[in-house]
Amino acid sequence: MAAAAMRPRLGFLGVGWIGRHRMQAILETGAVDAAAILDPSSEAVEAALRLAPRARRVADFDALLDLDLDGVVIASPSAAHAEQSIAALRRGAAVFCQKPLGRDAAEVGAVLDAARRADRLLGVDLSYRFTAAMRSIRGLVEAGELGRIYAVDLLFHNAYGPDKPWFYDPALSGGGCVMDLGVHLVDLALWTLGFPKVVDVSASLLAGGAPLGPRPDRVEDYASAMMTLAGGATLRMACSWKLQAGCDAVISAAFHGAEGGAALRNIGGSFYDFVAERYRGTASETLVAPPDAWGGRAAADWATRLATGAGFDAAAAEHLVVAQVLDRIYGR
Repeated sequence: MAAAAMRPRLGFLGVGWIGRHRMQAILETGAVDAAAILDPSSEAVEAALRLAPRARRVADFDALLDLDLDGVVIASPSAAHAEQSIAALRRGAAVFCQKPLGRDAAEVGAVLDAARRADRLLGVDLSYRFTAAMRSIRGLVEAGELGRIYAVDLLFHNAYGPDKPWFYDPALSGGGCVMDLGVHLVDLALWTLGFPKVVDVSASLLAGGAPLGPRPDRVEDYASAMMTLAGGATLRMACSWKLQAGCDAVISAAFHGAEGGAALRNIGGSFYDFVAERYRGTASETLVAPPDAWGGRAAADWATRLATGAGFDAAAAEHLVVAQVLDRIYGR
């Protein structure tokens, strides 16, 4: 009887709340094994070891890479994402990274080049793509059910904002609410529309209610942007931290077409519960409603594909397109 194929061995770099959540989703696929865990917090490591008791705690990133892993899951601060991703790829490991993949398009492009050269699977945790609500809307758009899409309205207002100081340092984060929240909105719109060319971008960035200068020493906490696509469609985006909106969060992506409309929106200020609605004139139809356990699907999808032997996926170039649009929003 032939021996069973070994499952890919993964290292987990960063196992705070989101890192552990993605770790759990990955391990629940049954397609991979946790080989190593790295985090400066002993408490976080101990919590992760409860999910993967046979994994090894390692002291530093070099020790992690020395284990000849098949993949590395990265949930560290943004400033390290590109450098750590490139190092892992050069050692022959596939990478699944929290967003943003890099602080600007140059960093993202360097990671893509490394993944392409190594022929390794590269994934980024753009998790909203995997909501049932967003998938249903994309299906309508792809099937032409809404006609030509001529406008998209995008919102993500987070009443709290990040709790880690590095988020507020532009050198470490690459930007504020646009880098944190706007990346999801731009990605969702372009992904749903098939990544048309973005021909024009204009934006306004504020911090504490005042415009940011050309070389800011702080990050924006409110941003609005207008993007024009090839063919004339427009995307309008607004995102913020700590906006006084009367609820925890306002999240929506509305697609307006010549023959109808559709929108994803959160329910009751929730960060997790979404509906998809279809509009015909003044009539509204609910397409998808909660519950929908979508948070770990991007990570699980990457792990499952890795286990089937998938190498570099040319669709990863979409991450560079989004990064280039964010650079234009930031005027760099």
